Amino acid sequence: MSTSLKPRRWPRLGDVLLWLTTGAATVIVLILLVIIVGDVVRNGARGLTLTFLTQAPKDGMTAGGIFPAIFGTVALVLLMTLAALPAGVATAIYLHEYARPDALGTRIVRVAVNNLAGVPSIVFGLFGLGFFVQFLGGGIDKVFYGGAKVFGQPALLWAALTMAVLTLPVVIVATEEALSNVSGDVRLASAALGATQFQTITRVVLPQAVPGILTGAILAVSRGAGEVAPILFTGAAYFLPKLPHSLHDQFMQLGYHVYVLATQSPDVDATKPLLYSTVLVLLLLTFALNASAIVVRSRMRQRFSKSHG
Repeated sequence: MSTSLKPRRWPRLGDVLLWLTTGAATVIVLILLVIIVGDVVRNGARGLTLTFLTQAPKDGMTAGGIFPAIFGTVALVLLMTLAALPAGVATAIYLHEYARPDALGTRIVRVAVNNLAGVPSIVFGLFGLGFFVQFLGGGIDKVFYGGAKVFGQPALLWAALTMAVLTLPVVIVATEEALSNVSGDVRLASAALGATQFQTITRVVLPQAVPGILTGAILAVSRGAGEVAPILFTGAAYFLPKLPHSLHDQFMQLGYHVYVLATQSPDVDATKPLLYSTVLVLLLLTFALNASAIVVRSRMRQRFSKSHG
């Protein structure tokens, strides 16, 4: 005797509650986002002039522009990406392709990466001050400059390396996820054709994992562009109306500039328009850097799909 199960006409109460809860949370987040971005755009767009974008600050940062801060932010993000991306990708390749998953060293490294992702950003700043500035930079000065202060002081290079350490877990996790999404059959087919493991990784696995790796780079750029605490001790300057000419120079940064305008200004009313405009520029610059990485990722996906179509 067979019985037929009739489809349920009405969804379960739990499904309805979950749908309503998640939908309400999404709507609240979108409303808050619109309010925040709308307030920044409304108050900051009027001060977004060519002079503001191309001049240096003056009159105690109550007038002028923010070009040194824009330049410093872009330089910091680019140097951070150049340092973090190769190191993070190499670490992820070793953990996923070479290291044994059950090995004690592998487990220790994974635990260290996960814990590193939860360390407060101010701790990275203190680490950068102690290791990069005082130990590494001071050692370079003793060996090559007779003890003169050249690299043993806060600088763009040390700030970028500190930010690279901060964003390293993001790159490692994203790259490992991208490598795990590549089918194991592709590796076996490459090995069956006589390719070595190195050739398989560089010519078969990595090209397919590039979009996921670039996703990690996008997340790293998003975090690195807005962080302030790690660069307080390692390179950011309070007021420096000139561009850094070398890697061992200090620099201005948009996030730190916003902090200074909001907390250290002697005239809050005079700096409020500049503060809103600076925040708007920081948002636009972050969006532009993310959009550039997204475009590169999209083109890589299209190129890969055409070559394997």
